[in-house]
Amino acid sequence: MNKQNRRKFIKLSAVTGSFLGLPITGTYAKDVIEERLQAISEKRQPAGKSVMGLKMDPIKEVKVAFIGLGNRGFGHLRHVNALYPKAKITAICDIRKSQTDKAMEFLKKEKNKPSVYTGTADSWKEMMQRDDIDLVVIATPWNDHVPMSVYSMQQGKHVALEVPAAVTLEGCWDLVDTAEATQRNCMMMENVCYGDEELWILNMVQQGVFGTLTYAEAAYIHDLRENMFSKTGYYNQWRIRHHIKSDGNLYPTHGLGPVAQYLGIARGDRFSHLVSMSSLEASLSEHSATVESDNEFYNRKDFTHGDMNNCLIKTAKGRSILLQHDVVTPRPYSRINALAGTKAYHEGYPSRLSMNSVKGGHHWLSEAEYKEMKEKYKHPIWDKLKNEIAQYGGHGGMDFVQIYRLIDNLNRGLPLDMDVYDGADWSVITPLSKVSIELGNIPVKFPDFTRGNWQAERPYGIMANL
Repeated sequence: MNKQNRRKFIKLSAVTGSFLGLPITGTYAKDVIEERLQAISEKRQPAGKSVMGLKMDPIKEVKVAFIGLGNRGFGHLRHVNALYPKAKITAICDIRKSQTDKAMEFLKKEKNKPSVYTGTADSWKEMMQRDDIDLVVIATPWNDHVPMSVYSMQQGKHVALEVPAAVTLEGCWDLVDTAEATQRNCMMMENVCYGDEELWILNMVQQGVFGTLTYAEAAYIHDLRENMFSKTGYYNQWRIRHHIKSDGNLYPTHGLGPVAQYLGIARGDRFSHLVSMSSLEASLSEHSATVESDNEFYNRKDFTHGDMNNCLIKTAKGRSILLQHDVVTPRPYSRINALAGTKAYHEGYPSRLSMNSVKGGHHWLSEAEYKEMKEKYKHPIWDKLKNEIAQYGGHGGMDFVQIYRLIDNLNRGLPLDMDVYDGADWSVITPLSKVSIELGNIPVKFPDFTRGNWQAERPYGIMANL
């Protein structure tokens, strides 16, 4: 941080004061603030041994429970059901009986006959007392991810949870500490890491096609206004409430996860620090005037989150990443998925590739040249599972590939493709971006959830164990 350009005193908001452990009112000297900011990145004592490369005894039939059966949870249930008898659904839970009824209606002609838990906010805790659960799949609103995951691991279960894994710094540490203390898997289900395009690029990176990697761009650009305002789109309209309370990158992992894998984050490189800033807020306020008058969010003007958030991330090896979040602008969906190296450059939406070896990199590859590269470096799992992908789908097939890998690795006693450190590294963008914005777009250092173990290069399971 540039101390010469720092004001002598900084007025903290309630959000930042709470994050830094300071009272929510008052003015604080810059040395106090800088001391607390430094504490964010200080190394913490481990709660147990590292779970990098965690191996468990093979589980011939993985007994699976579900917490949350909305859009994502029901999709995961369908895919796990398709893997019977490699996996068996033993219990399901949703606070809404309508959702458990829907799941049981789907399963009535299937071999899975799970027990049902519903009706109260703590029904899932009762379910977690069962001894016939190896893995719990959590697909609930963001604020529930950490307490549900921590409790489940403490009951001896492996955890697969939806994105983001956590929305606070302490939540990220709670997941890491509990996974280490219990020696249980805690995998954030970043489905985009299993996309055909993303695995193709990862394979090219691993084969040296891109040369030395220098920078990347990633995003979650998806107009969600209709769903966020809808009374039925998200349970209790939970997602739009985050836009009232905080500013920052609320949903970083879809774009960032694959890019982090390209760059070997926690596998020889790490995120060092970020700077975050947001545009003004306009789209949600204007859209709120168009919804029905009995909608809780009708004609609201108190949205905090800017329409576009930009985070610029620096890594320990000196690479940079531009990460964007925009869920309110009328623009086509994109995750950008751009990657630059000394030998090649890729940009997504639409997918395009340029290479030094073809016209000096001044033009995109022709359709034929692109197809040749795609065939040469396509990840083999998409051919291996092509029939199942066609039958079960899920975001073009990536959802099924993700669940298949999760269950198959547990069947074979192999480390999971992603671990708790990945989930924490990618999710902590949210709280760190908030602090950067609150303190005038200053640099904020990342904590090291691996406690120094990021420096060792290690293979990706998806590249080594098929």
